[in-house]
Amino acid sequence: MQRFEPMVAVDVETKQEALRLFDKLSSDTDHQPIVKIGMELYYAFGPGIVREAKGRGLTVFLDLKLYDIPNTVERTMRVLGALGASFVTTHAAGGTEMMKAAKRGLLAGAAAAGRRQPKLLAVTKLTSIDEQILHDEQKVAGTLIEAVQNAAHLTEAAGLDGVICSAQEVEAIRQVTGPDFLCVTPGIRLNLDNKDDQKRVVTPAQARELGSNAIVVGRPITLAKDPMKAYNEIRQDFMGEQD
Repeated sequence: MQRFEPMVAVDVETKQEALRLFDKLSSDTDHQPIVKIGMELYYAFGPGIVREAKGRGLTVFLDLKLYDIPNTVERTMRVLGALGASFVTTHAAGGTEMMKAAKRGLLAGAAAAGRRQPKLLAVTKLTSIDEQILHDEQKVAGTLIEAVQNAAHLTEAAGLDGVICSAQEVEAIRQVTGPDFLCVTPGIRLNLDNKDDQKRVVTPAQARELGSNAIVVGRPITLAKDPMKAYNEIRQDFMGEQD
């Protein structure tokens, strides 16, 4: 099974903090993490922040979760495809037509800029969503697992590369998708008692055992005194490697 380096969510408030993290995370030439640039960082500093990360040799996961009418998403994805990110996201809730448009736009933008084809991932259900929210607020019938399976099935049918999901749902997703379909899992914690705003969480080792292709880790690395040391410890747990 394909397994990627852990993805580090660089969710910081200032450009200086981001650049310091980029410098630290690019210091190990043997194992370099994939850096996840989300909405906060991108909206504050624009596409230049992607170029800063790539300029340090880092692989970029651009996590903007596009969700709009198909034409708008396609046109926006053309712009994002030219930036050189290796992973980009949209929302499965936008429907099959929107996801297909996202794929068209992303590939067109990358091709026009001479970039490699990025992988496009769709969010199934945010890891802050639980069964109660699904039923009481979103008025979705059925179980959370069924909703996630349906989202994954539609994502694959639309031609996308995989989904963002909880590691707790990977096994169920594998039942309705092909063997090469990617499951990228946030909600990773070293201490399961510390969930913050996420509800469906696991440890790096549990994510590996559950079959995640990649994990997304933020605060356990970015708030550590030595981010690269924390990253390597998490990497070993996820990859199943010994010191």
